[in-house]
Amino acid sequence: MDKFTRKTSFEQWLSPVSKHLFEEQVKNHQLNYYTKKLHMESFWRLLLYAQLHETESLRALSDCVFSEELQSATSLESISFLQLGRRLNQIPTEFFQKLFLDLVMQIHTKTNFESRRKTTTPLKIIDSSTLPLNLNNHRWAKFRKTKSGVKLHLRLVFMEKGCSYPDQAVLTNAIEHDRGQLEVLVDDRECMYVFDRGYLDYERFDRMTDDGFFFVSRLRKNAVVRQLDIFKLRENSSILSDKMVVIGTTQNRSENAFRLINVLDSKGNELHLLTNRFDLSADEIADLYKSRCAIELFFKWMKQHLNIKKFYGQSEQAVHNQVYVAMIVYCLNVLAQLNTKSQRTYLQISRYLKASLWKSAHIWLRKIQGNTVP
Repeated sequence: MDKFTRKTSFEQWLSPVSKHLFEEQVKNHQLNYYTKKLHMESFWRLLLYAQLHETESLRALSDCVFSEELQSATSLESISFLQLGRRLNQIPTEFFQKLFLDLVMQIHTKTNFESRRKTTTPLKIIDSSTLPLNLNNHRWAKFRKTKSGVKLHLRLVFMEKGCSYPDQAVLTNAIEHDRGQLEVLVDDRECMYVFDRGYLDYERFDRMTDDGFFFVSRLRKNAVVRQLDIFKLRENSSILSDKMVVIGTTQNRSENAFRLINVLDSKGNELHLLTNRFDLSADEIADLYKSRCAIELFFKWMKQHLNIKKFYGQSEQAVHNQVYVAMIVYCLNVLAQLNTKSQRTYLQISRYLKASLWKSAHIWLRKIQGNTVP
């Protein structure tokens, strides 16, 4: 007889969320003041349920409350979608940010991140993804004549034999440029940062180098470079060239020398990789940049299975809240795998949640664990 029930499985999955932190945030933001029915504990569980089961709207979520399973988990017998919408708009995004960062710290602990910082150089990948919005309902996020959207700037901790996970996020309107977020997302000298050409900023690259931050980025094909030296390539190397260069024009040229590596990707396209690491081989630098695919897989997985294509609210706060709830669900999935003692137990717990969601999450995590990123 299976000892796992729907209730105990959900509670075990939810257990990493700190009750002390949750209650402290509720008290600090006075989220239960003058609340007669929809207290934060119940609403919190409803939001997690909506993400796990890919519920398309708050109206559909209010209908789900009639199920015995959800009534037992939330202590609610019924609730209107209008109450859910008002509640979502009232909660400050800081509430969900705190819970997200606390879960990230737990993943750091479980994966021995601090000890790895002292013995290796952990890899962090930076990228952004635009989440489209309806222009009529979200005019505060307009960035084109016919479109609205928000941009999620994300930093992902990459682990070759573990599960990659986000550890920092910034939400802006889609009109904001990527490179403005490097100041926020690059903050640890013990790590190696990988990002795409959307973050190109020669002046900032100089400051990062002077401050002791290491990075690998992609350089535009038409970038002006002045060659200083050529490094010898090993035999049978996939690298086309390895040079020391100065980047920029005479009027806007970098003060530091960088390393420019040309390599072919899996489709035969030539990539120009820029880095300030001279102690690694050119092949190692190319492999570091290839790991950037992990964050693209994360965005794809998140959009497909954490229901952020359709937003429940129209205000900026409601949209930001839903994105953070989605990332909290992802972190809980990661911790569920790290905390269970066996793969069998993990699958038993996941069986009582959204089967398709957990199956895709497991496949994605195994892909990263096996270091088989395409």
